[in-house]
Amino acid sequence: MSKPGFKDVDFGNKASQSQINTPFDSPEKVSHPRTKERPKELQLQKAKEWLDAHGSQRSPMRATGWGGLEAALAVPVSPGSHNTIEIPALRSPDADTTQFMHNLSASPSMKERRLSRNSFGATLPIPKSKRQSRLSSLAYQEGRETLKADKGAGAMPSYATREILVSQIQDIKADKVKKAKNMAFVFDIDGVLVHGDRLIPEAKRALSMLNGDNELGIKIPHIFLTNGSGKLELARTQQLSKILQNPISTDQFIQSHTPMRALAEYYNTVLVVGGEGNRCREVAEEYGFKEIIVPNDIVVWDPTIAPYRTVSEEDKAKARPLDFSKINIEAILVFSDSRDYATDMQIIVDLLRSENGRLGTMAKDPVSQRIPIYFSQGDLLCPTEHPYPRMSQGAFRIGLEAMYKALTGVELERVVYGKPELATYKYADEVIASWMDMLHGEERVPDNIYMIGDNPASDVIGGNMYGWNTCLVRTGVFQGGGNDEDNPASFGVFANVWEAVTAACRKELGDDFIFKWDEKRINPVLSSEAASAIEV
Repeated sequence: MSKPGFKDVDFGNKASQSQINTPFDSPEKVSHPRTKERPKELQLQKAKEWLDAHGSQRSPMRATGWGGLEAALAVPVSPGSHNTIEIPALRSPDADTTQFMHNLSASPSMKERRLSRNSFGATLPIPKSKRQSRLSSLAYQEGRETLKADKGAGAMPSYATREILVSQIQDIKADKVKKAKNMAFVFDIDGVLVHGDRLIPEAKRALSMLNGDNELGIKIPHIFLTNGSGKLELARTQQLSKILQNPISTDQFIQSHTPMRALAEYYNTVLVVGGEGNRCREVAEEYGFKEIIVPNDIVVWDPTIAPYRTVSEEDKAKARPLDFSKINIEAILVFSDSRDYATDMQIIVDLLRSENGRLGTMAKDPVSQRIPIYFSQGDLLCPTEHPYPRMSQGAFRIGLEAMYKALTGVELERVVYGKPELATYKYADEVIASWMDMLHGEERVPDNIYMIGDNPASDVIGGNMYGWNTCLVRTGVFQGGGNDEDNPASFGVFANVWEAVTAACRKELGDDFIFKWDEKRINPVLSSEAASAIEV
């Protein structure tokens, strides 16, 4: 299996994008391009200056705007199977730990330092083929059950009645319907919709409105883009559907490691780190990886590798121990937050310093024989049910980078997925277009996309760089009074998700847009005035 390769391509204009070595039917081509062109004034020098400033100002770049970097970015050649797209990363893959040695600030600023990311020369493969969901029909299940229950009752089903009324009102207000189909929302989850397993009250109302509880009865497209991880997408969407009391399909859901399924095209034997128990092993199996190893397998095989870890009978029962002195691990994938920093860091460092991923060996050259390591996201902090945000995967990565440099004298080269990396937003475009097709039969990306998040250093900066309208809410990581100084939200700061969603809808659909479906306004038979007139 080939490893990611590179091919120089000029991204200065749309036509040159077709030079990417992907088949003619690739969605990466021009199947549903954005309709707005990138600003003509954005040139290579300006893009480089912005990157040198580490995102200190909001970039006007849209999806095509990243192309301003032109040939400075190396574009990889897809593997022979053509099931992935490789997106050029924007920043150096080399860690720079010196900035973190004495100052692990709890308020990360892209103006003062780089939080993570990778780039010139590195690439992040993402899946190319459309995902088939086992929850594709979930959004309509409630209606079908209502229709079934009404059958045989001797009256027109209430669900069918609503559909007729919806069709009528949408015919009357065709212009407003067109505008509603030309906007979409992208939601972060933790700190915006939920705190852990606890619902943020305004979230239920906002999602219900977008799912049709509005004057048009229309489903306004929205997807979920989270740096959360550690569970199968199906399990997480089922959990969120119960918490939010609104249906969520896997076809509109992206976790930080969802795009990493593309790496199964490149690596067979991988170490998967993070998450509870064997959940991340199950995720990797679902993604198609062949040989999946977790730290517990290694500790059970050789308990001396982690001197501060006590191996329990439960650990032994869950493990799949092999003779790892005879196995080459091809890559390290950190899917989720580590539950055992000491053990996980020790095993990762051992592998990074080994000869081509063989435990029990020590490479003479720690760079040329080092296996690749991928992180699913780079957030330093994450909102939970605790009053203050807790350390996340980014903190684990920073500690690992510092440890690696202290032991080898060189910076660790690594790849980080998740927001605000370009690959995640390119993948989000694919998901939005596919979801639009499912809802309205139009496979395209709407012109007006609103990203609603709580973290300026990931949600906001990523959305700004990608040309989305960004909204910052005060229910998660961000608790400031005004806008964030380093990474300001382009559309504004709001108390909660409901305030952000309604403000965006008023901008696109008018101040008179009603955020409630009311059949009495449409069906005169249901109104008391009409009933009185009939009696007279």
